[in-house]
Amino acid sequence: MSERTGWDRSLVVGADGKGLVGHAGVVLLRRLADRSGLTGALAGVFPAGGPGWRDRAVVFVQLAISIALGARSMAEAEQLALHHERVTGPGVSDSTVHRTLSSCDGYRLAAIARVRARVRRMVWSWLALRPGGFPWLTVAGKRLHNWVIVDLDATVITAASKKEQARATWKKTYGFHPLAAWGNGTDVGRRICGCILACCQLVHLGHSCYTGVGLRGQ
Repeated sequence: MSERTGWDRSLVVGADGKGLVGHAGVVLLRRLADRSGLTGALAGVFPAGGPGWRDRAVVFVQLAISIALGARSMAEAEQLALHHERVTGPGVSDSTVHRTLSSCDGYRLAAIARVRARVRRMVWSWLALRPGGFPWLTVAGKRLHNWVIVDLDATVITAASKKEQARATWKKTYGFHPLAAWGNGTDVGRRICGCILACCQLVHLGHSCYTGVGLRGQ
């Protein structure tokens, strides 16, 4: 059994509260990469090694998944991979990730882009052949076709010193409580989120509450 196949054969979903793993959606991302042929196609871009060699295609896919889960450095990507060992197999060290990225010269990056484009075209063709077409999201019986979804939520950002407008937060920390906006990956979505944040201001007092009348008033 290679790193690219068979890792998900023994996975089961239970309701006993044991063996819990955070960010369990990582399984869906990894299976999508494998089932769409992305992981296998990337294997032809990276060099193959001997015994003990970590499959560079798997390293690359796992790194992309870690970034999607919020990793901002190779060390954070390593910790996320170690956390998911029980569902996606052995994690890789940050040094292995570094060696993988260091091997990506201009030629290899171009090859990766071609692989991604080819797999993307294939996935879109699958969606076009799907009965009913693209699975648009339906909310309250309304099909959200060509809609831009903007998710508004607040988050606490701690401050180590008395920064301007920093206050004690409702989570018993000290810092800011800004409102954030997330949109889909389109240019339109990003522009809408930018306008919302400009109107709401990027930094609010740490003790601001966005679940009450204050937010609706803004």
